[in-house]
Amino acid sequence: MKKNSLIKFHKRRVCQLAVGASALRNQGAEGVVKTAREFFKDIKLQYFVIQNGIKFQMRLDLVTHRLLKKFPKKARNWGAARKAINLFLRDVLYNTYLNKHNSFQKVEKYFEVPLDSYTIKGIKADSKNSLIPKWSGIKYLKSEDSKIFQNIAKDIAKRKGIARVHLDLMYWRTNKT
Repeated sequence: MKKNSLIKFHKRRVCQLAVGASALRNQGAEGVVKTAREFFKDIKLQYFVIQNGIKFQMRLDLVTHRLLKKFPKKARNWGAARKAINLFLRDVLYNTYLNKHNSFQKVEKYFEVPLDSYTIKGIKADSKNSLIPKWSGIKYLKSEDSKIFQNIAKDIAKRKGIARVHLDLMYWRTNKT
């Protein structure tokens, strides 16, 4: 089997598994998870491999808005689109074959932590910042509040000596095995 064929199989797997049904439930319409998974198939992973944090953020914003427009009309919320993209990129990073093939370790430092009630709870517990926005759910998350959460997460991750994307591993369902 050729290497590129194997890479395609790995990408297809990550497209299907990165966003589970529970990750985007109650977003206002059916088909959100299916739409995200289909959208991921067309993402050129090299698009994110850039050695500039500001340009990475601009590309992340652009892809978030593209996915948002694909969602069913009643489910077009920024928070769900951003969470889906962040989950997908995180899982590409965690896939040995895709990471190595696309050099994702070069941009790991720019990745965001996927936000949800678990990560917000962890951020609040670990934060030294008293100006944390109120969390109303991923469906209501706006870009401005996300930036605040991500900046706080970046500070926490720095103290822990990791990239902020990995905070999700620490915070996700910490009371379950």
